[in-house]
Amino acid sequence: MKIFVTGASGFIGGSIAAHLVRAGHHVRGLIRKPELSAELQRLGIEPVVGTLDDRALLIAEAQAADAVINTASSDHEGAVRALIDGLAGSGKVFLHTSGSSIVGDASGGEAASDANGARIYHEDALPAPTADKAARVAIDQLVLDSAQRNIRAAVLCNTLIYGHGAVAGSASVQLPRLVRQAQKSGVVRHVGSGGNVWSNVHIDDVAELYRLALEKTPAGTFYFVESGEASFRDMSAAIARAMKLGTPQDWPLEEAKQEWGYEMASYGLGSNSRVRGERARKLLGWQPRRTSVIEWIEREMLSPEKAS
Repeated sequence: MKIFVTGASGFIGGSIAAHLVRAGHHVRGLIRKPELSAELQRLGIEPVVGTLDDRALLIAEAQAADAVINTASSDHEGAVRALIDGLAGSGKVFLHTSGSSIVGDASGGEAASDANGARIYHEDALPAPTADKAARVAIDQLVLDSAQRNIRAAVLCNTLIYGHGAVAGSASVQLPRLVRQAQKSGVVRHVGSGGNVWSNVHIDDVAELYRLALEKTPAGTFYFVESGEASFRDMSAAIARAMKLGTPQDWPLEEAKQEWGYEMASYGLGSNSRVRGERARKLLGWQPRRTSVIEWIEREMLSPEKAS
């Protein structure tokens, strides 16, 4: 299968693209920087230099491919519309990457405001989005609605992703920020008390799910992508053990914002995002192999050569 992947030099896109190459697919990958071409070629990915703002390029690549995977941005509406226009009427697969901060509660790093803990969200009962996340959710819906234009479209809503990426120098979003702050300050810190909980998933299992979705997904399907969950307090404690640092410290949200910015401190690191991904297991036969982010942090985080 000929597959076009946006964000192919990134942590998610590069890992998915490399996994698909190993599975025998021909992958063309969109990158912004020509100097990254050699790294993609090392992985067997054919580089395409351009940006998400190049509508004509995106349409042409979508028309030439058998399937399209968007991992470059969950928030670029223009790119999504261009890819949909390129695929319209073809019956081809379009997999769009979203993130489970769309159900984040921005709790300031606390477990939850109610006695029963943070709510757990399921794929058939999504809440109305907050104002901060309305635009992203609207793009997710745009993708799902493209099924009406004869596109086998699906949204894969990833949770906190851990593991080592296929592309040299690439990194996931959340845990590396905790690590970099600790390297800079000598202290591991989490937002608030760190009692907030996120569902999570290993990058190898993510890549395999995208492969299965290419083959099997029904049109217009939304998936949560998760294989476990952990609190930031437990994850930061594991980071401290791995880095041989002292007890992690609580960090007030306003101070965390100065380090990580509003979006990352409030949602990426300071919210609860607990979801369950039943559809991938039931519809696609997905069976994640890695289920403990704590174990990965302690055993593999500082040793990229151990990545599976």
